[in-house]
Amino acid sequence: MSNIIEIKNLYFSYPSDEGSEPVEVLKGVDLTIKEGEFTAILGHNGSGKSTLAKHINGILVPTSGTVTVDGINTADEEKIYDLRCRAGMVFQNPDNQIVSSVVEEDVAFALENLGVPYEEMRRRVDEALKDVNMYDYRLHSPAQLSGGQKQRVAIAGIIAMKPKCIILDEPTAMLDPQGRREVMAVIKRMNRDHGITIVLITHYMDEAAQCGRVVVMDKGRVILDDTPRAVFSQVDKVKAIGLDVPQVTELAWELKKAGFDMPEDIITEEECVSGIMNLFN
Repeated sequence: MSNIIEIKNLYFSYPSDEGSEPVEVLKGVDLTIKEGEFTAILGHNGSGKSTLAKHINGILVPTSGTVTVDGINTADEEKIYDLRCRAGMVFQNPDNQIVSSVVEEDVAFALENLGVPYEEMRRRVDEALKDVNMYDYRLHSPAQLSGGQKQRVAIAGIIAMKPKCIILDEPTAMLDPQGRREVMAVIKRMNRDHGITIVLITHYMDEAAQCGRVVVMDKGRVILDDTPRAVFSQVDKVKAIGLDVPQVTELAWELKKAGFDMPEDIITEEECVSGIMNLFN
């Protein structure tokens, strides 16, 4: 598969108060993501992960270096429209993305602005709402929905634009466990059934464990980049930068430290249960 995202020697600094030095947040990031990949980006607060996500959608542009998405240089202002049709962004708070008083009108909002013909818009809105299991709520007010349902509507609004890539910046941070499960199920289905490239910024390790690839950032740099199993098996290194690992991984790690013969690369509950059961055989 070809690369849909190419980030080369990316540096970015936020401007500071007059007389102060700019605050450097990204420090020479190199990263490529292939079309159809499902990638999680992890890092503690201030690591640069959300700043990186905003570069992929063109919300921010590099201080130096380049970010290319589906062949488009994100710093090219003349192509920002094309960029955002290819790379949609979903934010942490769905209320900040919902602009209409009826669910289906909200999903149609961007399409109306793009001048999509009514018949085509109607088809896309219905398909997008069905994709996120919200079609039955199409005539509801978003104010009547739960947090998880609102986030699914926000995702439907992006899906209706038919992007090749969706960047999600901590989309489940404000949700309860049920809402988190609903949103993750939708994201996984979009990747699996439609081949949409997913870049998920999250601080939930169990969500990252469900992705195909995990990128860990610290102090504006990429320090780990591998499968979830390979990354989370490095428990000491992950914890040293202030991150956790999935609970089942930590349990297996603690048991191993206590002298029990547990595998070092457990990332699912089923694997943990199997490992514990084997201790009694």
